Order: sequence, then structure tokens, then C-alpha cells
Amino acid sequence: MTVAAAAPPARAAEATAPEAARRPAADRLLALDGLRFVAVLLVVVYHYVAFGSDWGRPRAELFPVLYRPAAYGWMGVQLFFLISGFVICLSCWGRSLADFLSSRVVRLFPAYWFAVLLTTAVLAAVPGGSRPRATRDVLTNLTMMEYPFGAPYVDGVYWSLWVEGRFYLIFAVVVALGLTYRRVLAFCLLWCAAGVLAMAAPGEQLLQVLAMPEYCWFFIGGLAFYLIRRFGPDLLLWLLVGFTFLAGCRSVLPTYRFVAAQAGYPVPEWGVVALLAVFYLLMAGVALDRFRAVQWRWLATAGAVTYPLYLLHEYIGWEVIDAVGGRVDPWLLVGALLVVMTVVSWLVHRYVERPAARWLKPRLAASFAKVRGVPLPVPRPSAHGPSDRRPSEPEPRPTDTRGPMAARGVGDGR
Repeated sequence: MTVAAAAPPARAAEATAPEAARRPAADRLLALDGLRFVAVLLVVVYHYVAFGSDWGRPRAELFPVLYRPAAYGWMGVQLFFLISGFVICLSCWGRSLADFLSSRVVRLFPAYWFAVLLTTAVLAAVPGGSRPRATRDVLTNLTMMEYPFGAPYVDGVYWSLWVEGRFYLIFAVVVALGLTYRRVLAFCLLWCAAGVLAMAAPGEQLLQVLAMPEYCWFFIGGLAFYLIRRFGPDLLLWLLVGFTFLAGCRSVLPTYRFVAAQAGYPVPEWGVVALLAVFYLLMAGVALDRFRAVQWRWLATAGAVTYPLYLLHEYIGWEVIDAVGGRVDPWLLVGALLVVMTVVSWLVHRYVERPAARWLKPRLAASFAKVRGVPLPVPRPSAHGPSDRRPSEPEPRPTDTRGPMAARGVGDGR
């Protein structure tokens, strides 16, 4: 693969966010949707085949071919973090901090709230297996801040949302300033320095929380890949990508050792490095536009179900395996769980996420308009007494013969 060593043009490198927003780089990349779905499949297969699920028999006996590669499925989360760094930069370029915060709320919370409640209901309804969390813990989980509040997770996969949330928090500073090549690159370099310091000073709790030395390398790698895609490759960006890869190989060792100890069978360390290398090569392909021919429209649907599937699959799947795993062929059960959970995830996307997004977006926009001090139209006094219209609703024009009731739907989102 030939890498151009030319530095990005000065005008491109210093492009302001509004200029960059007009470029085609923000078009939907279906290859990324496919990578998202691959990442969630890795995690799902890991939880169903290699970790946590109680089949009552050795996994090597039940899944003689799949059980060894499935032991590396936890690394789907690292792929998620790589993609997240790329996508956040892509989706925020040319947008305001209010747009960024609104998009994160709309994207994360509706499916998450539904998953918390559904998982709690399933654990309560199915006898045996896991017990649901206490009501106070479920309510705390609805904030998505259960980790800092010290509450147990309703579902174990929620741990990664706290990691994602911290990334959004610190990257919001750059979004507020306005995204440019120089600012994003400076952010990446400063975060690398903070990550190194955090690894050298494990006792500094605040530094650990903000720098996230176990995971920051993958977010930074994703940001660097996006800069390569948008402004073209150069030596500095490739060095940054290479550094995050090497640091990432080191940072995942504690998780690898935990998984290897839990597996009960050999899980070679070289597999971790090899799989991370594959992830980076795939993201390099996206950055260099090597997947432009990937235009399968179904990948958009696969990408849409990824987040609900990630939220719902673990504890609900384990509950089903605990209940019927000893009486059903394991391959059939895992296949059926994958199909059913994918269908349920699509239903959550279609009937929870999309309606919630339509409801939330205009209201969040109005809320942030207030914060920015944008004046809202105030209704003029009526000769017939005080108006019952909301402040955001326009006064009917004198020429509007339909009357005030017909104009009620103009400004309230109906």
C-alpha cells in the first residue's frame, strides 16, 4: 500500500468547520456500517459461546471449531472505539456544540432506556438464572452514570458506555472551539501524552478517569484515520496511527489475561495482536477510500441494529441459555438467539429510536436555542383576550381565514 508523504495543503489543513462541512467526506460510509455489525457479532458470539453462558458442558465439546476464535470476541469493543473516533469526527465536522450534544442524546438514550427496562423485565419474568437489579439500581442505570454513582449494571455491556461518554465529554471541548485539522491533531497528541502519563502514574485517579489509558488509543486512532480520509495521508498521521496501534496492543493485555484465565483453555496472545492489526487495516481501507465499491444498502440496516443488539443481547441471551441450554442443540440455540435478537433490535430501532428521535430533535434544538439566547417569537395580544398559544407558535396572519385552531399545528412539531 503506497502512502503519500505530502503534507495536507495549508488551506485544507486550516479549513474552518463551515467550509469543511460542504465537502462530500460526510457522506454515509456503508463500509463502516458493515464494520459496526462485525464488531457487535464478535461481542455477541463471545458472550454466547466463550464467556458467561452456562451450557452445563465444556465449550470445547459443544463448539469444537468456534470456541477458540470466539474467545477473542471481546475485542469487538476495541473495534467499536476505533469506529467511534472516526464517526464522531465525521459527524461533528461543521456542526456546533449544541448539534453535537443533541445528536449524542438522541443516539444513545432512547434505545438505552428501553434496553434497561426490557432487560429488567426479562430477568424478573424468567425463573432461575439471574436476578434483576434492585429498583434504586435500575433507576440509577437510567442516567447512564451507574459507574460513577457506584450502582451495579443492569447488563454487563453497559460498562463501555461510560468509556464512550468520557470520550464525548473531552472531545466536546474541541467541538466547541470548532473542528479544524490543527485542533483535532493537537487534541490527539495531547491525549496521547495524557495516556502515557496515566500509564506511568496509575495512582492518579483523576488522570486515569480523563485519559482512559486502557482505551484512549483506539479513539485517537479513529480520529487520525478520519484526518487521513479528509485531508489526505501524511507521515505524521501514519506515525500517530502506528503509535496508537502499538500502545493499544499493550493496553489490552490486562483484559486478555483475564479472558485467558477464565477460558480454561489456551488463548494465544498473538491472536490479540493479529486481530488488532486486522482492525487497523480495515480502518485504513476506509480512510484511504478502498471500500468505495461497497454500496450494499442492507448494510445501513445492519448498522442501525448494531447499538440495540449490543445493549440487549448479553443478559437476556444468558437467561435463555440458562433456561433451555441443556435441552436444545447448542448450535441451533445460538443461531436462533442471533436471529431473534437481531429482529428485536430492528424493532427497537424502528419503533423506539426513530420515533424518539423525531420527538427529541426539535425540542432539544429549542432548548439549546434558549441557552444561546436566541429570541423566540412572542405572540401579540389578542383582542379576544389572552392567547393560549405557546411562545414558539406564530400568530395567525390576518389573511388566514382558517382561524387560530388551524394554525395551531404550525409551530409545535405536528
